[in-house]
Amino acid sequence: MSVACMSDRALNELAQQPVVARIQSGHKRYPGGVALQDVNFTLRRGEVRALLGKNGAGKSTLIRMLTGSERPDAGQVFIGDRLLEGPDALLTRRAGELGVRAVYQELSLVQDMSVAENLCLGAWPQRAGVIDAPGMLAQARHALALLGVDIDPQQWVRDLSPAQQQLVEIARACQGDPKVVILDEPTSSLANAEADLVAAAVMRLSAAGIAVVYVSHRMNEIRRLASSCTIMRDGRVAGDVALDNTSTQQIVDLMLGHQDHHTQTVTAPKGGDKVFEVKQLSLPPKLHQVSFELRRGEVLGIAGLLGAGRSELLKAIVGLTPFVEGELILDGETLICPNYAQMLQRGMAYTPENRKAEGIMPLLGVDENTVMTDSRSVSRFGVLNWQKIKQATSAIVSRMRVKTAETGTPIMTLSGGNQQKVVIGRWVYARSRILLLDEPTRGVDVEAKNQIYRIARELAAEGKSIIFVSSEVEELPQVCDRILLLQQGTIVKEFISPVDVEQLMSEVLMIQ
Repeated sequence: MSVACMSDRALNELAQQPVVARIQSGHKRYPGGVALQDVNFTLRRGEVRALLGKNGAGKSTLIRMLTGSERPDAGQVFIGDRLLEGPDALLTRRAGELGVRAVYQELSLVQDMSVAENLCLGAWPQRAGVIDAPGMLAQARHALALLGVDIDPQQWVRDLSPAQQQLVEIARACQGDPKVVILDEPTSSLANAEADLVAAAVMRLSAAGIAVVYVSHRMNEIRRLASSCTIMRDGRVAGDVALDNTSTQQIVDLMLGHQDHHTQTVTAPKGGDKVFEVKQLSLPPKLHQVSFELRRGEVLGIAGLLGAGRSELLKAIVGLTPFVEGELILDGETLICPNYAQMLQRGMAYTPENRKAEGIMPLLGVDENTVMTDSRSVSRFGVLNWQKIKQATSAIVSRMRVKTAETGTPIMTLSGGNQQKVVIGRWVYARSRILLLDEPTRGVDVEAKNQIYRIARELAAEGKSIIFVSSEVEELPQVCDRILLLQQGTIVKEFISPVDVEQLMSEVLMIQ
């Protein structure tokens, strides 16, 4: 671990604690490129270590190495003084036996079970060959008490608040004798008061001598909980710093690197007449008095941390989630809580964040996925005309630069980037005028990302209006004419192109 940036106080405190986990010269390559390169990572007893980096920087791969779900191509992983080794199928179990636990952003609780049943899931206490219910309750109470959580272990999980469910998930990870607990964006969907409960639990873990790897982009939260921070960039450790003597700007510099500061950006804002306006839209607890306008031929970006309300905003606008207050004005007409079908008929389109689960029909072909938004154009008296379908799909495939052998190829066989281009292309085929793109470049390679940027700019040049939501803050200046910064469901700042990516990321990370 690099220690040049750490204060003497932080060094002395950490040096007194034993090492509980270590990656030595870790290297991992995937077919698409190098994920980790010569990574050294050391974690000590009771330490709360923040893990920061852009999407694709290597954070997830580092975590998977610690949990045993990935084996390094080169280098070694130690838990305590034990080398993490064994058959691939048993490596995760071995990491768990050595004391590594992970709580991921997507919770894995069974909603129709009690808290106690969830905490003991897969490891039921038994007596005389049957489940020991009193023993299960006692075990659950002990796990919850470790975190200082006041939850009835007999309560159904489905009746708990999001913060309580997150705490139950953490308590489950603390069963047994954990040495390391990894928390991946544990407060991304929580309000401030709820996040305080999770923060208190983290501090209890640290006080009990359990090391915590804390993945988050909320700098105020990180500074309150963590003493140190590992910053990843391009598969390497860009820096290990003590947070008490490192500014947010220094962290941003380490995350971005000098080469990213020269990324091509939109140089001048474009846009014609106002075509759409959101006025005082509220959807508690996620959205509060949101107002903005969208112009013809404009790409409008929405930036913000996970949990800021970005996806909820798009769903409210397109009619998937009814909002409780406010109004939408489309082409001068005021709309009060329109539904999804009405918004589609008026020329609005939506591509969901979860492409695989909500954006495609995986077993259907590229052609069927393309024309499903307007099947009447390729049918007669309710009967599909496959010749017309092929012609329409071929035009979209060519325009969106989709790589596929045949228009009838099942879309599930395409790469993520090509799937995403089909999802956008179906709304181009439907002649939609306003496109709401939620994380359109998530899970796609660099080439596909650049193609999606070009497609967005080309559509804008044709007069279409686009709202572009992305958690990759650094990509927004490359494609957007304006960028709105969303904080806890409220727009707090506007950036007009050209936007400096370093300034934008600093503003996002410094949100309180």
